[in-house]
Amino acid sequence: MPNSFGHLFRITTWGESHGPGIGVVIDGCPPLLPITAGEIQAELDRRRPGQSDITTPRKEADTIEILSGVYEGRTTGTPIGLLVRNTDQRSSAYNEMRQAFRPSHADFTYQAKFGVRDPNGGGRSSARETIGRVAAGAIARKILCLAHGIETRAYITRIHDIAAPAVTAFPSLAEVEATAVRCPHPATAEKMIARIKDVRSRGDSVGGVIECRIRNVPAGLGEPVFDRLEADLAKAMLSLPATKGFEIGSGFDGTLLKGSEHNDLFENRDGRVRTATNNSGGVQGGISNGEEIVFRVAFKPTATILQPQATVDLQGNATELMGKGRHDPCVVPRAVVIVEAMASLVLLDHAMRQTAQNRAFVFPST
Repeated sequence: MPNSFGHLFRITTWGESHGPGIGVVIDGCPPLLPITAGEIQAELDRRRPGQSDITTPRKEADTIEILSGVYEGRTTGTPIGLLVRNTDQRSSAYNEMRQAFRPSHADFTYQAKFGVRDPNGGGRSSARETIGRVAAGAIARKILCLAHGIETRAYITRIHDIAAPAVTAFPSLAEVEATAVRCPHPATAEKMIARIKDVRSRGDSVGGVIECRIRNVPAGLGEPVFDRLEADLAKAMLSLPATKGFEIGSGFDGTLLKGSEHNDLFENRDGRVRTATNNSGGVQGGISNGEEIVFRVAFKPTATILQPQATVDLQGNATELMGKGRHDPCVVPRAVVIVEAMASLVLLDHAMRQTAQNRAFVFPST
């Protein structure tokens, strides 16, 4: 189903931006995992609207409710149902959008596909749908941490044309969360925040780039050919609203190198096979090689802007539309935790598949 993601650790999200609520059902979570609503809430608080003066002013607490699958603080192995209720909808701001398509939004394509759409806040196409992903990702990342010591950290490296210096060390959560823009380089973060505020004052928007690093990933996760680890990561990231690009390791810059410059040479380091460099981004042949997984995701400027733009109505007649409502002038700061969540979902699913393949059956060696 198109609203489900994953194989062994599988999530299904549901709900619309201005409906009663947003939710997710998680199937395949192992039993006896200690988990509380507070742990999930901590991740949702990083995603929620109204958290700073550079995000949408929509006021939503995004309070998580655990409906099933957890008993006395531990998972039971049955489907986990999670719900966040919408409380601050203002559907009247979308009256004009019932008859006209917002440029570069999903209004036209949803209408073309289904013959009907929910215009209020974009309905299912709204980034508010990602609440379910973040809630499920909070559970996935705890499993990864407890079972494998895997840590995931995303952060912003560019807003519009303002780029931060290359991040060489794995940043701490405190360093990422130190500023509203979630860039671990304070001086650059100040410039990014100023740029976002400037474009917002003009009724415009900007995009940017998020880099994600995952450490302590064991070698061997991922599948050859169609379910390559980097391919599943790419699908996960490009399924997020407003994404326009994905690259791993050296990415497009790797095309500027010769093979002799780009190859990651193997070495024996403290009894382990390692690579001297990491142009592969931690994945070779679709399978993790034990190095840090490093990838980047490009996000376009927010489609809904507070400026008049040419468009057409439902009958194809030329008209003009100016966006209304409450929107992020830049979606990238709130997308950081969503990138982490989707990465955790991919890694956990592949870790479970690896365990099922190699440990589910034990055969005689001779």
